[in-house]
Amino acid sequence: MTADTLLARITDYANRHNPYPLYAELREAGPVVLQADGSYLVGNYHEIAALLHDPRMSVDPRTRGEVTHKPPFLRLDDPEHHRLRTLAMRPFGPPHSPGRVDAMRGQIDQITEELMAPFEAGRQLDVVDDFAYPLPVTVICRLLGVPREDEPLLRAWSDALVAAADVRPGDDTTETNQTGDQARIEMGGYLVNLAEQRRGKSSDDMLAAFVNELDPALRLTQEELAETAVLLFIAGHETTVNLIANGVLTLLRQPEQLDQLRRDPDLLPQAVEELLRYEPPVHMRERIPLADIDIAGTTIAQGTPIVLALASGNRDPRRFHEPDRFDPTRPDNQHLGFGSGIHLCYGAPLARLEAQAALGALLPHLGTARLVQDPPPYRQNAMLRGPRHLPVQL
Repeated sequence: MTADTLLARITDYANRHNPYPLYAELREAGPVVLQADGSYLVGNYHEIAALLHDPRMSVDPRTRGEVTHKPPFLRLDDPEHHRLRTLAMRPFGPPHSPGRVDAMRGQIDQITEELMAPFEAGRQLDVVDDFAYPLPVTVICRLLGVPREDEPLLRAWSDALVAAADVRPGDDTTETNQTGDQARIEMGGYLVNLAEQRRGKSSDDMLAAFVNELDPALRLTQEELAETAVLLFIAGHETTVNLIANGVLTLLRQPEQLDQLRRDPDLLPQAVEELLRYEPPVHMRERIPLADIDIAGTTIAQGTPIVLALASGNRDPRRFHEPDRFDPTRPDNQHLGFGSGIHLCYGAPLARLEAQAALGALLPHLGTARLVQDPPPYRQNAMLRGPRHLPVQL
């Protein structure tokens, strides 16, 4: 095996259960490693952090002619990214003040409590299907105003979109991308239609807030509304499913740390941050340089894909002491679990709140629980890495 096959090996499903030895190999190979498909792979913390804040790095796939339609703001550069992200965040409330997400805390606790009902001694449950998935999906459906009975329809669209967004070096992605484009169009149309039903009506949800905006300068176009609503639904649950499932798996594998958290649940917020470093829900992000760029002595030509291995940066011993150890009390934990810079994960505040509520509710049950299968089956997606199922015996 050579260094130029690292991305292919990291994204190979055979290594999904434990890609961390490959990330260690990446960091040893150098700050920047050319891959067989012509892309570059970056795995060191400080180089990744600098690139996430570098205005010469683009996220817009149109810079390589990949798409012709306008992407969601997650895939746009400033100033258009800033404009749309600001408009999308307005229903959440003013920056740095308690907004719609904080106001959901009581509902999140209630939903969590309802989902805990089947957690009885002697039962076998799937943490993903029975808890980690329905919690954030129920929350984001309530935030947007989506009828809960329509969730299976949105899940199918969401799965197709996430598959299309994955990093797949050397593969023929035409069919996957076409399926993703069709899902984006259908899901966007559904959400816009739902929003139009609320036009001129009083309704306390985000779709209503978008279509009833009084200031013409702050209104989203139909296309922008479709892309933003789709992004909100996906960002509102995808990372959280992985965060909760990875968290339960980690704690069941680490009984000493689990006991520590059961004795001192006030450590939960800090433990969630450590989970975001140790087993992050997002493993990679792609960037495209808008000009020739030098990274640690390597010149990368304009338009060449650069894959930032966030999960590798989170385990970089040059930045974190004993990085392969899960430590819920870890200080100075500036991880890359949600990225960094202007494209910091849009759903991060909601994911943190939901993970704290979920793990707090699960802690009393995990002390006597055991994993039915370890490693569990993982999702196909290498970029958004987490168990597809997580069966546990209570």
